[in-house]
Amino acid sequence: MSIRLPGMVQAKALLRRSLLPSAPTVNVPKGHFAVYVGDQAQKKRFIVPICYLTNPSFQDLLGLAEEEFGFNHPMGGLTIPCKEDQFLDLASRLSG
Repeated sequence: MSIRLPGMVQAKALLRRSLLPSAPTVNVPKGHFAVYVGDQAQKKRFIVPICYLTNPSFQDLLGLAEEEFGFNHPMGGLTIPCKEDQFLDLASRLSG
């Protein structure tokens, strides 16, 4: 198993820059972070483990988030531009 270090560094930078100081951290356990998934009309908040940051598939999603939103995330947290069912499918593959 190889780790794509440049992708991980970019993912950490994206996460660090996207979280505003005023962003709510309520109900986010240690070792996890919040992401918002969905379309413009309705976004849903998910709590995911930090270990997802090392996964190439999740890094690809973060790359899409960077392309679409840059480092300005309107929800105050990391926003991932994909459909909820696609995110749930990826999350289930990563957790299993």
